[in-house]
Amino acid sequence: MGIGSIYVSSYVPRKCGIATYTSDLTRAIDLINPYCGSNIVALVRPEDKIDYPPEVKFKISQYNIDSYIKAADYINKSRTDIVVLEHEFGLYGGEFGEYIIKLIERIKKPLIITAHTIPVDPNAGYGLVLKDVLKFADKVIVMMPEILQKLVKKYNYPEEKIEIIPHGVPDIPMEINSGYKKKKGLEGRIILGNINLLSAVKGLEYTIEALKEIKEHFDNVLYLMIGQTHPVVLQTEGEKYRESLKAKVREYNLQKNIRFINKYMSLNELISWLKVIDIYITPYLDPQQTASGALAYAIGAGKVCISTPYLYARDVLAEGRGIIVPFRNSKAIADAVIDICENPQKKSKMEMKAYKFGRLMTWYNVALQHLRVFNEVLDKQENMRFFKAV
Repeated sequence: MGIGSIYVSSYVPRKCGIATYTSDLTRAIDLINPYCGSNIVALVRPEDKIDYPPEVKFKISQYNIDSYIKAADYINKSRTDIVVLEHEFGLYGGEFGEYIIKLIERIKKPLIITAHTIPVDPNAGYGLVLKDVLKFADKVIVMMPEILQKLVKKYNYPEEKIEIIPHGVPDIPMEINSGYKKKKGLEGRIILGNINLLSAVKGLEYTIEALKEIKEHFDNVLYLMIGQTHPVVLQTEGEKYRESLKAKVREYNLQKNIRFINKYMSLNELISWLKVIDIYITPYLDPQQTASGALAYAIGAGKVCISTPYLYARDVLAEGRGIIVPFRNSKAIADAVIDICENPQKKSKMEMKAYKFGRLMTWYNVALQHLRVFNEVLDKQENMRFFKAV
């Protein structure tokens, strides 16, 4: 027998990092736990016109509080063994995402919460809501030790209820990328890149500024900026940010050294572009960012990664697995790229360190760790029922 599970989350084909994460995770879990396929209770927005796959069994209208109550009723009537909430504030209605509490306070099944974002201040706004949310968890999953410590010390959350499970990555073979470059007509180029949903918080203008100096040393450099503008940003601001980046490219005369690929990538497409990239750059501006699927995938592919010191990057790029540069510092990005390009042995050593670390993060290993937590929670529930009966 397997473990029946329901995931409360955004879900593909919605263009959202949590949606992609949940799809990848449940696919990996279902390969190990095939007799009880994962079911999804999906957060949907009224403006989205999306056809969801059959594993989506119930839809929550994001801004309709009654919809959360109905979802709880659906979950309680289901035969599922366990519920997993992929918690991210932007997915829920309410000023601070508090509508989700209407659902989880009614759930009569064991509940595991993956906390994707931890607010800095536990005593205001989002922090207070997170405190209320976590009260209902049988276990909380976080992606790195620093977040565990933050929950324990700042949120006074019991350490024994927290599990650390890394962000998953595809199992990508480590290969010489010259053949992949040739297929895409990029032979002989030094490829810098990032794959993102574009928004101003990504800080991509600093990589463009760095490209000015990099080009003076390596005129064959090409920066691939891959991905569509984030749907929420597109709705509120249009392509304002992308156009500002293109203006910088023209200002610095970098048209031959940068390519915008305005497309939302499938997993296979994402991997094919990752294989082409020599140096992956995340110049993000939010110091508190606790996860990055894009950076995780680059590490999993064994890429040299250059990043600003947001929380997740500091953790995964420690011990020589990548290069950390200061926030908003294009000169530091340029210096790091030039140093790597001038030192192929250093590049190879860093790639191998990243790739070895990435083996711990493959979706198969991440799925196994989730199933271990599921079993621990269910065993504890069974023991509690036994002692009550006695």
